[in-house]
Amino acid sequence: MAIDVRRLARHGSGLASTATVLATAAAVLTMAPPAADAVGPQGGKAAEKRQIASSVLGEDFKFTLTALRSTTDPLRASVRLKVFVLRDGVWSLSDQVLVGQPDSWFWFPLTGRGAICEFSTASTNPAPIMVSLLITPSIGCSPTENFELRDGKFSAEPSRAHKPRGAVSAGGGGMAESVAARFPPTR
Repeated sequence: MAIDVRRLARHGSGLASTATVLATAAAVLTMAPPAADAVGPQGGKAAEKRQIASSVLGEDFKFTLTALRSTTDPLRASVRLKVFVLRDGVWSLSDQVLVGQPDSWFWFPLTGRGAICEFSTASTNPAPIMVSLLITPSIGCSPTENFELRDGKFSAEPSRAHKPRGAVSAGGGGMAESVAARFPPTR
């Protein structure tokens, strides 16, 4: 089947206009919020949450780190550390605290691979908890934040927390090993 180039040239501008209108309509529909979006208590959009780490210490405590996406800037996030206690066979929230300042983390590094640089917990009383998270792949890990759990509640003085001994630790993400450490200079 031969294509009539003259006919295509005459109607080409109309086809281009139609394609532009369709592309614009598709873009508008893509940007429109879905009708079934979750709604928060003040009528705004509810924050997206993603659990990024957890640690269960026998039947004593369960710790979770949860990333909360900012409702004002989709690239920012907060991190919440929660502790649960086992009551009647059900984990019940005992206390929670923010890791860092509200919306001081970046959503995508927090919810991606290698986000947990250090997450140490212990089943002692008081229980020291240490958290270090990936800021960005190029910056690396945050300084370690220390928390202390005393009788199921986070202490108001986390600076006294000490490094856990015999604790559960997860991490190793974030910071890449130095090339100089792996390949010392040769002479």
